Amino acid sequence: MVEWSGGGGGGGPEAGVAEVVRLLAGGNVAVLSGAGLSTESGIPDYRGETGSLRRRTPMTYQEFVGSEDGRRRYWARSHVGWRTIARAEPNAGHHAVESLRRSGHLASVITQNVDGLHHAAGTRDAVELHGGLDRVVCLGCRRTSSREELDGRLHALNAAFREGGADGVPRLNPDGDVELPDALVGGFRIAACEACGGILKPDVVFFGENVPKERVERCFALVDAARALLVLGSSLTVMSGLRFVRYAARTGKPVAIVNQGDTRGDAYAAAKVCLPLGAVLTELADRLAQPR
Repeated sequence: MVEWSGGGGGGGPEAGVAEVVRLLAGGNVAVLSGAGLSTESGIPDYRGETGSLRRRTPMTYQEFVGSEDGRRRYWARSHVGWRTIARAEPNAGHHAVESLRRSGHLASVITQNVDGLHHAAGTRDAVELHGGLDRVVCLGCRRTSSREELDGRLHALNAAFREGGADGVPRLNPDGDVELPDALVGGFRIAACEACGGILKPDVVFFGENVPKERVERCFALVDAARALLVLGSSLTVMSGLRFVRYAARTGKPVAIVNQGDTRGDAYAAAKVCLPLGAVLTELADRLAQPR
């Protein structure tokens, strides 16, 4: 594997990025992006040096559906965290991905992120593997609605909660919630579905929940149709992303990885770049700026 880490190994500082340039130059490349792509937008990752999994266990699907207290805790924390997610802007990495897509070098984008930043950068057809925080789904009637609409309802139900200083606890997690003391969460009022009174859940795949089968099949089809796979900002720790890397390698497609830190897919990669994604992706887009 050709690697560029800025430390002088793996063929020098140009070797890894040059290999990624060659891979992209051939066009028809699929992207798989993860939380590391959004850290420069102020959204933390799960497993980096300051990742949230070092501090807490995220909400699981089983806890959310099985416990009203669990749902109250999630929605109270998410009510505060949503303000930061909603204000987040795409960073240089997201814009570089869109530039590479427009120039014909990227054929498709699959993202493990739920922050909507690929869409905000113009990559409207990016497949959100784990769903999106900007949508809410009823577990009863399956009606979907906007998170903005729900936010207004939660504001109306919890005016005293806002006045209680919840905004003073800003530590955001990648799934859009923040860390709040239990004493503050206890009085939070949650909203039910306006259509049927059912349980509302963010339209995202929680830990312990399966990605919808048709979405997985769509992503496999995108990888299958591509000539190569480029992984951006994912440790590939969970199988939901790693399976696409393994599939690409098994079917003879070259894999390249841009990520700060080791990944479970490193053994499958022909090239690896270990530097901040915004700068690296901008350089890649600049080198390949001429339309195909």
